[in-house]
Amino acid sequence: MALKEAFKNFADKVKSLPPSTTDVDKLILYALYKQASLGTVNTNRPDRESAMGCTESSGRYRNHERKRQRKTKDEAMTEYITKVKELQGLNST
Repeated sequence: MALKEAFKNFADKVKSLPPSTTDVDKLILYALYKQASLGTVNTNRPDRESAMGCTESSGRYRNHERKRQRKTKDEAMTEYITKVKELQGLNST
């Protein structure tokens, strides 16, 4: 139960990350948050034609999505907490 409480606590702290947090870091946090709260993605990836207009960052997001599918909810919660701590440490100096 302590992990879930810590996860919720750090999910609240994400709202106060500085604007200098990169989009890639935000996407990583989003992917980890979704995995921790919803579990493994159960939808198909978009076909190539519908993905033609994707930007580089959305391509990175899809890569993170694929990687996160291999994590348990607890692993995703732990990584999410670690990432938020890392971003707070980098942004507080």
